[in-house]
Amino acid sequence: MLTAEKVPSVRLECQPQEASIIMGFRGFDRPSRSRLSCANRGIRNSVYNTSVRAPANPLGEQQSMSIKSDKWIRRMCEEQQMIEPFETGQVRDGKISYGISSYGYDIRVSPEFKVFTNVHNTVVDPKHFDDRSFVDIVGPECIIPPNSFALARTEEYFRIPRDVLVLCVGKSTYARCGLIVNVTPLEPTWEGYLTLEISNTTPLPAKVYGGEGIAQLLFFQGDEAPEIAYADRKGKYMNQVGVTLPKM
Repeated sequence: MLTAEKVPSVRLECQPQEASIIMGFRGFDRPSRSRLSCANRGIRNSVYNTSVRAPANPLGEQQSMSIKSDKWIRRMCEEQQMIEPFETGQVRDGKISYGISSYGYDIRVSPEFKVFTNVHNTVVDPKHFDDRSFVDIVGPECIIPPNSFALARTEEYFRIPRDVLVLCVGKSTYARCGLIVNVTPLEPTWEGYLTLEISNTTPLPAKVYGGEGIAQLLFFQGDEAPEIAYADRKGKYMNQVGVTLPKM
């Protein structure tokens, strides 16, 4: 009397769809099953262990934009005066911190502000800006009214290298109080004092401290310098001094 061969259990090292393929071949002899199992493991390894790579650059160059560390920032400030004045460490001492950090630089706000007001009921028009839209405040503290907005500038003067783009993000101390700092990117070859836009998103008055930290800059270096940089096209905010209003 013929008896069916007992098939030993096999641990399948494959995905469910591969398991169904292997199970379909259980009637094959043991050497055939072994070859099929190895083949399926090879399929799995080739499919699931393949890393994702960026498309090849036809010029054969590596394309990347890396964030720069404190060592690079310090070197650029010492050799090319990228930030003046430059603080070599983190300053706290009861103040909102400023100075160099691991991968960035915390900037200070100067004690001069332009706070928007609706006293004169003017329209804020970027093409025809009315000076009556704000009031000037000079001092160590500035109170921004509820749901209002202020312009300010940094204590630091910047000279951005030709192959570097700088992004600005807020500090958590102010962000947790509902104060949002917005700054457009610092473009390659731009230089000047940075104008800051500070929004009070709360229904309460909010205080900003002049001479203390307000935001953080992150420095990104491109794989090559651009053909045309900010200075080449004579950008309208080049070499700006003080709190600079919108220009056309």
